[in-house]
Amino acid sequence: MKHLLTALALIVAVPVQAAEKLTVALDWTPNTNHVGLYVAQAKGWFADAGLDVEILPYTDTSSGTLVATGVAQFGILSAVGFHSQRSMGADMTAVMAVVQHETGRLVFNGDREDIKRPADLDGLTYAGFGSAWENALISSIIRHDGGEGSFDTVTLGTSAYEALANGSVDFTLEVSTWEGVNSVLLNRPQRWFNYSDYGVPDQHTTFLGGNSTWLAKNGETASAFVEAAQRGYAFAAENPAEAADILVSETAGMLSNPELVHASMAALVEGGYLRDPGEPVGLIDPELITGITGFLFEAGILRDANGDVHKEMPDVAGWYTNQYLAQ
Repeated sequence: MKHLLTALALIVAVPVQAAEKLTVALDWTPNTNHVGLYVAQAKGWFADAGLDVEILPYTDTSSGTLVATGVAQFGILSAVGFHSQRSMGADMTAVMAVVQHETGRLVFNGDREDIKRPADLDGLTYAGFGSAWENALISSIIRHDGGEGSFDTVTLGTSAYEALANGSVDFTLEVSTWEGVNSVLLNRPQRWFNYSDYGVPDQHTTFLGGNSTWLAKNGETASAFVEAAQRGYAFAAENPAEAADILVSETAGMLSNPELVHASMAALVEGGYLRDPGEPVGLIDPELITGITGFLFEAGILRDANGDVHKEMPDVAGWYTNQYLAQ
């Protein structure tokens, strides 16, 4: 009995190693671009990796800013926002491609007989979000089709979709795997132009990114987190319906339309957005990074740390890495 008590005392005396706390910031309110994080959380894969992960809600401060300033170690980053901030020297690195290809598209109501090609958009009214990217993108698409690239703009944010539906504006941009899916559910027929059909390079539209300084000092922890997140997205790619249920459950009522979540997950998987054939989920393609950066540079969107437009194409080699992914 004495030996047993001694052994038990030794077991109690050995401290249990606490899980390492990490935060990951969202780029928007929860949606299917975030599904891998919530799957990994629900399945216990972050905990299995020795991590206590807090998923930070979307706020007025961009996820890129939270990551670059070290408030969050990781974040979901929109591609254009990432490129713009990184070109200004923001302290962050893309560590995983959440979406493998462009999910955005230019859309208009399906009954518009006067819009048959991008050149027909000249002089019409666009409803958008007020970014330089939108103007450069749409102008480029129209000019590629032989138009002048001139149009009126009203900044409406997410209200653009209702304005389009009721005919207050002529066209807008949407994410095909979310707003596009929702338009079908709402029985609002649309037609669209895909960016890549009109000279705009394909891109990873969403990244998982990390604070570069933190990554350099915490390589093993970074790998543990990224691989667990990657496992979550891989599960979602193979099990979209279950992943959709997990996303709805884990977000505690924030997603009030499960039908949209399920339809969006189906669109992501059926469209091949979460995984390219023969490649690991999350792999970043250097050619896509270089291509879209070149487009943004030529459009005069990329600025340096002083706020001046870059005069030379930035070197993007240090902007991303695949080293933390399970290959």
